[in-house]
Amino acid sequence: MTASLNKKVLCFIDEYGTAGVGDLYLGAVLVLARDAGRVDRCFTGLLEANANEIHAADMDDGYLQGLLRRFAEAAPPERMVLINQKIAARAGPAPVLYAQAVVETVKVGLKRFQKDVLGRETIGNVEVITDQNHQNDHADFRAEMDRSRAHDGRFKGVNRVVTIDSAASRLLQLADVVAYSRKWVVAGDINATGLRAQYGIQMP
Repeated sequence: MTASLNKKVLCFIDEYGTAGVGDLYLGAVLVLARDAGRVDRCFTGLLEANANEIHAADMDDGYLQGLLRRFAEAAPPERMVLINQKIAARAGPAPVLYAQAVVETVKVGLKRFQKDVLGRETIGNVEVITDQNHQNDHADFRAEMDRSRAHDGRFKGVNRVVTIDSAASRLLQLADVVAYSRKWVVAGDINATGLRAQYGIQMP
């Protein structure tokens, strides 16, 4: 394994809600590239052998809560960070709003990752992976990503932003479940302290 892969940070992003239509909640899963396979296996191993793509909004809340609880017990908490970030409603073109939401979430996630996993102040060689949708498959989204990579604080540590079909990545599907977990907080079923204690999900 190359030294660059050892140091690369992967940030998987998915959303619950729609940019430009009320509040938007993003889920982020941050891991070192060298740990991604291990975390993926922990999550995948909790699913049925023939499980298809996980879409949290289409699944039973009780099942998802049990899945997250078992994942929190099985996965190495010191090797990853899970973030649920609320993005308040604002005006503007949806692709730009979605891009800004991704930037905000990644910056928060990287700050926590520096503290909880890396234990140092600097961070670079970051790759952001988002679930392909009509908002991030747009020139305005890409332009905002390029602008932020050049000028926006911790986001300048991002080398690449890619969009893929979430069916190809269990960690993107995990990010989807992390984003969806905000539903339980909004409904009053659990608070931020409980979300972190039970599932390892941080709400900045």
